[in-house]
Amino acid sequence: MSEEELLERIEKLENELRELRDIELIKNLQKAYGYYIEHWMAPEIIDLFADDPDVSLTLAAGTYLGKEGVRRYFERHDNNNPEFLHQVMQLSGIITVDPDGKRAKGRWYGFGAVAIPGDSGVREAFMGGIYMAEYIQEDNVWKFEKLRFDQLYTGSPAVGWVAPERAVKTYSLSNFTPPEADIPRTFSPRYPSGYICPFHYRHPVTGKETSERGRNSDLRIMTEAPKTE
Repeated sequence: MSEEELLERIEKLENELRELRDIELIKNLQKAYGYYIEHWMAPEIIDLFADDPDVSLTLAAGTYLGKEGVRRYFERHDNNNPEFLHQVMQLSGIITVDPDGKRAKGRWYGFGAVAIPGDSGVREAFMGGIYMAEYIQEDNVWKFEKLRFDQLYTGSPAVGWVAPERAVKTYSLSNFTPPEADIPRTFSPRYPSGYICPFHYRHPVTGKETSERGRNSDLRIMTEAPKTE
């Protein structure tokens, strides 16, 4: 092996090591979000987002723009009630880092349980959906640039973990009304729509685009769905 070939191999290994390190740091970022949101730790959640002007947060109500939009959403909720629970586990994450190592994309399952206290009792439910995230390095630290959660289903458990005298058996969002979104949401992928949240990455074995675009085009649903690039 020539010196030039050796240097090329060392450079390749260094790049691979850097990418693996970035992936682990991004995973920690996403998992930290899951832990912080469980008890609505607003300051910690907001600090996970970049100061970049393209920052956005998309949830059931719609899209909140900029870090101030993120702040407006998370700071409005009283997190001091011990009956409050918003456990959404970050699962099965797949991360792809751009070649320049400055940006990345990720896809995760979000699954967990919520308990939202109100005047009439506590609403309890299981929920599941898809997180799609875009990450950016800011001052050499990975942060969220865009975070989107498509909630696919919710369901009230037959027997819950809230004391019977406090549990509300009818499902309602009246106790958890978010502020008005900058861009109201008009699309819902919830079961049983059949909609597949788009994958930002190609098939890991074939390298081909996956088939969700064609399958989704056959569905009679609204078209505010996120587009794949």
